[in-house]
Amino acid sequence: MDRVPALDEPLKNTLGAPTAKVMADHLDLHTVGDLLHHYPRRYAERGELTRLTELPLDEHVTVFAQVADARVLTFNQGRGRRLEVNITDGSGRLQLVFFGKGIHKPHKELLPGRRAMFAGKVSAFNQRLQLAHPTYELLDADTDAGAVEAWANQLIPIYPACKGLESWKIAKAVDAVLPTAREAADPLPPALRDGRGLTTLPDALQKVHRPQTKDDVAVARSRLKWDEAFVLQVALARRRYAETQLPAVARKPVAGGLLDTFDAGLPFTLTEGQQKVTGEIFAGLATEHPMHRLLQGEVGSGKTMVALRAMLAVVDAGGQAAMLAPTEVLAQQHHRSITEMMGELADGGTLGGGEQATKVVLLTGSMGVAARRRALLDLVTGEAGLVIGTHALIEDKVQFHDLGLVVVDEQHRFGVEQRDALRSKGKQPPHLLVMTATPIPRTVAMTVFGDLETSVLDQLPAGRSPIATHVVPAKDKPHFLARAWERVREEAENGHQAYVVCPRIGDGDDEPKKRKPASDEAAAAEAEGDKRPPVAVVEIAEQLRKGPLRGLRIELLHGRMAPDDKDDVMRRFAAGEVDVLVATTVIEVGVNVPNATVMVIMDADRFGVSQLHQLRGRVGRGSAAGLCLLVSEAHEAGPARARLGAVAATLDGFELSRIDLEQRREGDVLGQAQSGVRSSLRMLAVIEDEEVIAAAREEAAQVVAADPELTRLPALRTALDALLDQERERYLDKG
Repeated sequence: MDRVPALDEPLKNTLGAPTAKVMADHLDLHTVGDLLHHYPRRYAERGELTRLTELPLDEHVTVFAQVADARVLTFNQGRGRRLEVNITDGSGRLQLVFFGKGIHKPHKELLPGRRAMFAGKVSAFNQRLQLAHPTYELLDADTDAGAVEAWANQLIPIYPACKGLESWKIAKAVDAVLPTAREAADPLPPALRDGRGLTTLPDALQKVHRPQTKDDVAVARSRLKWDEAFVLQVALARRRYAETQLPAVARKPVAGGLLDTFDAGLPFTLTEGQQKVTGEIFAGLATEHPMHRLLQGEVGSGKTMVALRAMLAVVDAGGQAAMLAPTEVLAQQHHRSITEMMGELADGGTLGGGEQATKVVLLTGSMGVAARRRALLDLVTGEAGLVIGTHALIEDKVQFHDLGLVVVDEQHRFGVEQRDALRSKGKQPPHLLVMTATPIPRTVAMTVFGDLETSVLDQLPAGRSPIATHVVPAKDKPHFLARAWERVREEAENGHQAYVVCPRIGDGDDEPKKRKPASDEAAAAEAEGDKRPPVAVVEIAEQLRKGPLRGLRIELLHGRMAPDDKDDVMRRFAAGEVDVLVATTVIEVGVNVPNATVMVIMDADRFGVSQLHQLRGRVGRGSAAGLCLLVSEAHEAGPARARLGAVAATLDGFELSRIDLEQRREGDVLGQAQSGVRSSLRMLAVIEDEEVIAAAREEAAQVVAADPELTRLPALRTALDALLDQERERYLDKG
């Protein structure tokens, strides 16, 4: 493989070990190439100083300003000395303070009228913002007027920095390696580059780091976005191409079989959306290479029904279908609802079973030995047409008679190896249908799930009721919370049921220090909140039993209960024997109790936007209107409350997923983390750059069709190898 040695050079050889260590530890930059792809976050113009009026408290900032005045004060009866420097940028003022021996150098250099870049952490003292002991870089040019003019209009790159490595130090490091950019191999095929009017990679790197004009920045960004989008789409296109080369058994629906009998007994007609999506899935199942389809849609749009009909069609065609659920609660719930929907058609091999019936088995890790042995036997003999299970389905002992379709519910809960292991259970690769719980924007579908064809369900079934959502500011207005519990009691007295959701169990085993945030998305929400531990199921249930909901039938549900206990609680809740279910997010997906009309989510700011939308989808599933109350102590003006406001303002899951993505640092779309600090997409914004991603997808498909191994494009091959480090390659390979 032709690699560019200059760009693979370790940074310590160029910058020295101490700087290289900080870059590796804090910014994940290891080679010259890594540093060249560490792009400026923005550019400051020396002529237009950054606004001091918008400084965030407790954050590291870099500001450009002019020294207004400076004075040395003494304290401790003259034993201590303090230098106070006031700086201004025309919009506001900021005080810098230096103490002790640290005052000598700034006292000499920070004279009124001098301009500089200052970096430090914003703190407050006597209700004034200040930077204590900031680092600074003087920017004044002691040269002629022309040079001063040029200097004043120059664009200064501001890099994503870290403690111990300010933006201007990173800029100096970039200066040291920038000459090697000339040796960067260009991954874009020349025809594509010329056809799209894009500059070369060396030119783009020069312009992004040291632009002369704003046009330079635009030219560079446009080119670098294409690199990221195109290399990623080539990886996905090669994945799709490889799938078309694999053999699979075509599974065509059979007239007069299990599916037709099932359809004849349905008490409702499928929505237009369900019919359209079913057509797409059945067409995929009928091909002789494995279908890889993503089924996504609004919460409550009837995805399970669509998946079940696909599974029945595969059974009709002589195969078996497996549904993989992320938790035992959900696997049991799916098993219960599927056997209920199928009625006697799920009783294959028993006296009461219908003529067309098959057997539907459940397989989870906590089943008893005898039940497990029976389920395994049913799978290997082919007696069971449908199996619903958790990770237990993946174990080596589990053998299928003829696995034809794998349905993965809630893609993001499963590691790659698990999906891969299940796919390897078929004699030939089975067809794959992936269902996401919440909708995702089209561009995310093209990136995160770019190797899957996509079907979208955006119609809700008839008879679903609207859900009203309100934020309950428990700290500012405690009487709102009291009213929330009154509403729960009113619903219970009217014969309905309620959920109360908490971020933590609280049984002593999940103390805050060991506890992970309720979701990847919630980590940021938590950082914004106060530091008290989140509300816990065990504690809140006790408070409600003794207090505002005294006399109601209250039960707990969480992940650490014994499986039989969990199943018993869910059964009794579904049967109406429980008024209020206090639970963790185990009820997030797939739980279907039409009589539940109200949900109270405690510490709602600790959950991500999509997760709140998903939880809320558990109410309003029947004819009575649903109510969701988001209880939060987050500050009214903070981002956490803004997030809750967005959830309360719309029931449109696609819109919320866009908001969610924008707030989640986009994440590394190739890695399994849903919210990555370091993204392989440094320049490309998944939401904003929809057109680039769509165009790159088309170009990538053409390139791969013409040259699947990229033998004629060695530089593209190199870029692909760099993108697909082993972990990501595994992820794509098994996606």
